[in-house]
Amino acid sequence: MKNSKILIGIDPDVDKNGVAYFNCKTKKLEASALTFPLLLDYLQHAKRQAEVSEADYIVIIEAGWLINGNWHLHPKDTKKVAAAKGKHVGRNHEVGRKIEEMCKHWEIHYKLVKPLPKMWRGSDKKITKDELNEQLKHRGIQPIIGRTNQEMRDAVLLCIAEL
Repeated sequence: MKNSKILIGIDPDVDKNGVAYFNCKTKKLEASALTFPLLLDYLQHAKRQAEVSEADYIVIIEAGWLINGNWHLHPKDTKKVAAAKGKHVGRNHEVGRKIEEMCKHWEIHYKLVKPLPKMWRGSDKKITKDELNEQLKHRGIQPIIGRTNQEMRDAVLLCIAEL
């Protein structure tokens, strides 16, 4: 019998991946930013912990490559700027694909999800920490204390979107 359900949200990034851990039973939420090697260590640790505690768990990976026509262009962008943006987006997508590959290899249950709509008040309609904490409070989850970056907040959103 499974004791609880654990959600691990990942927003892939070349430098540091946004990672959120949410225990649905205890409503414990943690958010961090991890390099790729540390993320792989984290996934293995989370798998072992879930097996020991007999928890059901799933890794939710933001998969921007599932969107057709994922354009980040501005009309005033030069060809050089457009190429740089494309390179950056492609590198982030490859990190996500490698995370998926490692989940398959380690037999970790995972789900790929398209990026959530950007409908927030923050710059570029990205969620601010205050907006995220409002969403958490609405769901009876303690707010995040301390600094967060956009990848961390997006990872948390991946978890709460599964509730």
